[in-house]
Amino acid sequence: MNVNLNKREPVYVQVIRHFKEQIATRNLNPGQEIPSRRELANQLKINPNTAQRAYKEMEEQGLIYTEGNSPSKITKDEKILGAVREELIGQAIDSFIAAIGPIDVPLDEVVGLIREKYRGDKE
Repeated sequence: MNVNLNKREPVYVQVIRHFKEQIATRNLNPGQEIPSRRELANQLKINPNTAQRAYKEMEEQGLIYTEGNSPSKITKDEKILGAVREELIGQAIDSFIAAIGPIDVPLDEVVGLIREKYRGDKE
């Protein structure tokens, strides 16, 4: 697992974002087992309590579930999986709008440029 941690945000928040990104891109599939808290802490070289906090938060959000002593797994709930994707898209759009807003480009022009760039990147 490769996570680039920064010093601006709490590590557990960054771990959660990483899992959300992996879920949204289907690098982690519904029902797939994820590393134990201890394994994650070792892989990322973070405090085990930080890994525990990230997993606890992800369980509260419904992103992962743990049955008994079995390994934690990615949720199979399509509603939650869709919400994760929408959340990440929304965050990206918010960042884009914040960056382009001061340039004061008409919406039609922005949409056209996005469409052109998006199609160009797909080809």
